[in-house]
Parts: sequence; C-alpha cells; structure tokens
Amino acid sequence: MQLGLIGLGRMGGNMRDRLRAAGQEVVGYDHHKETTDVASLAELVEKLAAPRVVWTMVPAGQITENTIDELAELLSEGDIIIDGGNSKFTDDGPRAERLKAKGIHYLDCGVSGGIWGNTNGYALMVGGEAEIVAHCQPIFDALKPAGQFGFAHAGSHGAGHYSKMVHNGIEYGLMHAYAEGYEILKASELVENVPEVIKSWREGSVVKSWLLDLLDRALDEDPELANLKGYAEDTGEGRWTVDEAVRLAVPLNVITASLFARFQSRQEDSPAMKAVAALRNQFGGHAVKR
Repeated sequence: MQLGLIGLGRMGGNMRDRLRAAGQEVVGYDHHKETTDVASLAELVEKLAAPRVVWTMVPAGQITENTIDELAELLSEGDIIIDGGNSKFTDDGPRAERLKAKGIHYLDCGVSGGIWGNTNGYALMVGGEAEIVAHCQPIFDALKPAGQFGFAHAGSHGAGHYSKMVHNGIEYGLMHAYAEGYEILKASELVENVPEVIKSWREGSVVKSWLLDLLDRALDEDPELANLKGYAEDTGEGRWTVDEAVRLAVPLNVITASLFARFQSRQEDSPAMKAVAALRNQFGGHAVKR
C-alpha cells in the first residue's frame, strides 16, 4: 500500500523504515533536506495514487493544523488524512467535519512506541469511520507488533487521541511509582546495590514492565543518575487526562499526583515549602534552614 508520511523525526523516521521493511511504499516529507524524499507537500501529493492516504506525524497544535489545512487544499475527494501526532481529542471532531466538507476522510491515531517502535512495533489506537479504518488496515498491520495485540479501532473521531491521552496519563503514574521506589531504595541504610535490585525485578516479578527495563538500562549507563537533573516536563496529555477526570468526576488520584510531581520538579526552591517551613517556625518554633 502507498502512504505519504509527513514528519520524519524520531518517530516518523522510524515509522517510515518499519513500513518499508514490511513492503509498504512510503513517500516521506520533512523540512530537513537530508531526510525528506520530496521537496514539498505538493510534490508528495503528486507522487501518490488516488485515493491517497497521508499520515501527519508533526508536533501537536498549530503546526498540525497548518499542515492539515495545506493538505486539504492539495488533496482530492476520497483521499484520507491520518493524524498520528499527540493532538488533543477535542480537535478531531471539528477537523473531521472541516475535511468532510471537501470530501476528504479523516482518522485520528494515537501512537505509542517511542524511539523503539521500529524494532518492537507501535501500539495504535484509531478513531474514525470503520470503512476508512479498514481501508488503511495494511498500514496499521505493518506498524503494530506481530501478533494479536497492538491495534484498536477505539471508536469515532477523537477516540484514538482520547485513548492515547489516557495511555499517557497511566504512563505518568507508572513512571512515578518506579521513581519513588528508586528513591526510597537509595535512601535506605540497608540496601547497598540499588541497580542490582532494580535488575532483579525484570523477571519473575509482578512489577516487571518495559518501563522497568528502561530504568534498568538508564542505571546501567549511569548507576547514580549523576548526569541528570531532577527536572521533568509534561507533554500535555497528563494535564488533559486530569481535566477529563474533573469533568467526569473520576478520582484519578495516582495520575493527578504524578502530574503535580512533575510541576514540583521544576522548582529549585519551592515557594510552597518555604511557606510550610515559615508556618512551622511561627507556631512551634521549629528550626528552619536559612
């Protein structure tokens, strides 16, 4: 099957490689001249046979909107656009309606797999009309891991990005649980070999996971994590998941706490903790660090 792929960065470039290895024909476009197959979106569209399938893999937000708007002027009735970036699910319904007016079909696809997807395959969560999903199934089959898992038609427009949002919220919670476990092991006066303990959990343990494998890999490279600063950004999906929890009155205790912990990581000297220290000093005369 033929596919136009826009955005050949850390994920998009690996997706192109995996698709080609599976025998799919991919025409890639990127603004970096050393990675692109064509010089423009117009040239990409010209190289595809109708009905065209074009997958955008660019940063969420205005870049995605601009790319899709430009594609909409170049594509024809019956063509398909798939957005595989981390767009907010609320963008998908209006986007699908806007494209429908031009006769262009739209799918939203949550993609998980990171830089390892080329080797391991990608988990794909797709939203959109069933017949359009079925038409694109050879692409999804080439990208997902071998076997029965790794792909879901999650529902209508927005369901794919919604599922990926929740996936990333869970990821926040899992990562922070491992991080807290690592910290208490480091603080213990009994445990002398923290990296070896982490490694022992990789098999035969109920907490084994790919994330644990990656923590073990990081500790192999830097046993004390001395070359890292304790600062963690959030990419948006965690916030959106918490927003949905408030809207739906779902108690997302762990995911919400893990999001707030990321905010805390950005404060070298927390104003809130300064206030706590001041209050303890005022009411109880407790010592403070000046």
